[in-house]
Amino acid sequence: MNSVKSLPKRQIKHLIINGLRFRLGCFNICLTSSIADVTEHIQRLYGAYQLISENDFIDFHVELSSPSKLRRYIRPQVNFYFDGYFPFKPLPYAQAAAFFEWGLNWCIANHSNHYLIIHAAVVERNGLAFIFPGTPGSGKSTLCAALVCSGWRLLSDEMTLLSMADGKIYPVPRPVSLKNQSIDVIQRFSPGAEFGQVVTGTAKGSISHMCAPEQSVQLSNQPAVPSKLIFPKYIPDSETELTPLSKGRAMLSAAENAFNYSVLGVHGFEKLAEMIEQCDCFEFKYSKLEEAIALFSALSDEQ
Repeated sequence: MNSVKSLPKRQIKHLIINGLRFRLGCFNICLTSSIADVTEHIQRLYGAYQLISENDFIDFHVELSSPSKLRRYIRPQVNFYFDGYFPFKPLPYAQAAAFFEWGLNWCIANHSNHYLIIHAAVVERNGLAFIFPGTPGSGKSTLCAALVCSGWRLLSDEMTLLSMADGKIYPVPRPVSLKNQSIDVIQRFSPGAEFGQVVTGTAKGSISHMCAPEQSVQLSNQPAVPSKLIFPKYIPDSETELTPLSKGRAMLSAAENAFNYSVLGVHGFEKLAEMIEQCDCFEFKYSKLEEAIALFSALSDEQ
């Protein structure tokens, strides 16, 4: 089956208007939209993703469109539809591409309970997954982007999918979401990285998405084994410091960052406890990306 980038731009636009069907990690997506910014977003950042046939099961039917024709011209807005209904209030029309990414996060987080889903970036090297839970301002996405630009495999920037069946982490490699100063930081760190448009005026400030490496997308059917659970914290001008974290505190903090921990009940507790037991757990303070990458590369080589 062809990838998105194998098609002429005119055909991609036509497919998106009528429903573009593609594979995203372990999910099948059908995206419908006539919004030019959404089409450009897909063309620039989703070229490596495989198209699927009309006979394949679709996990998430999503659509982005104006609430009404009038809203295309007077204070234009966009709605995110999931399976025919819209779970969010409309956003400004200019935020349509970012709304697609945010809405897809919601779809996966709320409808994938065969995984324990942790709000964490996750990357892989030497077959081992490094998991970086993060609250806003922790620098997890910046750290994730820098590692990916340095050759690590991207499994996900936003959510770690821990299988309830086998305890492995399954990839869902998508564009990495970066905010405000982090956009410039990664563009300077890796000038060759491909970025989508910068969307301004969102609730989080300015947003842009960095394209997932093609190899990460191609390997999205290969899970990884949890190895390190690292709670990052970016502190300006700080020294690079990796501090061991007790299993008990790591368990509590990871549970706080899990989207569906309470939904899964005792099974979620048991699966998270298994992951914590097999991981080395740390707190991590940093300000220099180069030092962080060198440290984690050394850790992955020790296995």
